[in-house]
Parts: sequence; structure tokens; C-alpha cells
Amino acid sequence: MDVLTENWSLYGKGFLGTVELTVYASILALVLGFVMASIRVAPVAALRAIGTVWVAVLRNTPLTLLFFAVLLGLPRFGLVLPFQVFAVLALGCYTSAFICEALRSGINTVPTGQGEAARSLGMSFGQTLGNVVLPQAFRSVIPPVGSTLIALAKNSAIAGAFSVTELLGTYKTLNELGYSIIWSFVWIAVGYLIITLAISAVFNVLEKRWGVAR
Repeated sequence: MDVLTENWSLYGKGFLGTVELTVYASILALVLGFVMASIRVAPVAALRAIGTVWVAVLRNTPLTLLFFAVLLGLPRFGLVLPFQVFAVLALGCYTSAFICEALRSGINTVPTGQGEAARSLGMSFGQTLGNVVLPQAFRSVIPPVGSTLIALAKNSAIAGAFSVTELLGTYKTLNELGYSIIWSFVWIAVGYLIITLAISAVFNVLEKRWGVAR
């Protein structure tokens, strides 16, 4: 317990840093994932191609490499922002590809006849997607989206290697101060467990309320 009690502020700062990264990157991932999923099922071939390329590139790029590209590459083109913002961009864009595929799989579970019926009533593609398809698709994608955001919370640990304040990075300071590395990691693991269990609890509530009955 000494590692935790004597370094409470250090752990707290790292914990809050990870929470902030997770929240902001999750919001970005959900927004981009929704946009890309909509593009991937759009009736315009060019838009579908953009969505396909986005998903293919990000899903097949190692996250660490994406961090290097964003945090070290963008400043070379004159875009200078705090490293935490760059970390949110890297995490959010990377995760958006998986959110997109989860949403697209949910959209594909909605019978095509419902979309056709909506269009026969004069609804546009956007109205059909927003009023008919997505409300039904949302119910089936709650578990995979929750799992993806849990993975995002754990992936945020990579940001510590790029001078971003987060939970895993606290071990460096603790190691320099001479504390047991094993107990340092134990309390770090507890912090991540709290975050992931909180996300899981939120999505369990959503699933019980709106999820598809199995």
C-alpha cells in the first residue's frame, strides 16, 4: 500500500489523464465511426470507396505506428498542437475504424425491405438511415461497441511513450524513486480495471435497456 499512499497525487494525475484520453478519444471515435459507417452504406460509389479505404488503412496499421505518424509527423507540416490532442486524434481515428465496422454490421442486420419501404414513402437516404435503419441497428451493436471502447481505454497506455500524462507512464517516476516495480504495476492495473469496469457497467445498462433480447 505504501506505493499507492505515498504517491497518491502521481497515481491520481495519471488516472485522470487516462480517463480524459479515453473520454475524448471515445467521443471522436463514435462520431467518426458513425460518419464512416453511413458513408460505407451510401448509394454513392465514391463515398463507399472513401469509407472502405479509411477502414482498411486504419485497421491494418499498428497503433504505435499511427502515434508516430500523428505526434511526430503532423508537426512537420506546420500543425503544432499539445501532445494530448495528438494522442486523442490517433486513438480516436484508429478506433473509429472498428466502430464503423461494428455499426455497419448492425446496419446489415436490418431487413432491406424496411429501407425500401421507407424510400417508397419518399424518404431520402439520410432520413431512412437516421429514422429507420440506425435506431434498429443500434440495439444490436451495443456489446461490440462497448468492447471496442474498452480496448481503446487500454490502448491509451501507448500515449505515455509520447510524453502524454496517463496511468501507465507513472511507473517510470516510481521506478526512479526506488519503489517496487511489481507493486507499481499492480496499482496501475487496478486503475485500468476501474476504468474498464466502469465502461462495461455503462454498456451493460444500455444493453439491458435497449439491447436485442437473446
